[in-house]
Amino acid sequence: MANTKSAEKRQRQSVERRNHNRSQRSRMRSAIKELRSAVERGEGKAARDLLAPTLRLVDMTASQGVIHTNTAARYKSRLSKAVAALSG
Repeated sequence: MANTKSAEKRQRQSVERRNHNRSQRSRMRSAIKELRSAVERGEGKAARDLLAPTLRLVDMTASQGVIHTNTAARYKSRLSKAVAALSG
């Protein structure tokens, strides 16, 4: 338990940040799952339409520091590769 005013404030801030980061990560993961399910179903047009907004979400999540930049690059690479394989 926090004993000083500054420690109490840090605790409040960390809770707010954790909740925000969780929601951002969850939003990104949901978009990735939606794209992957479109790829698995073989829906090429739907997958291509979902690719750009999903990659944008991954980039935003990385730029906010919620995920590491290399993790974002790995997600983007694998998703792009899956959609490309479906198209061609």
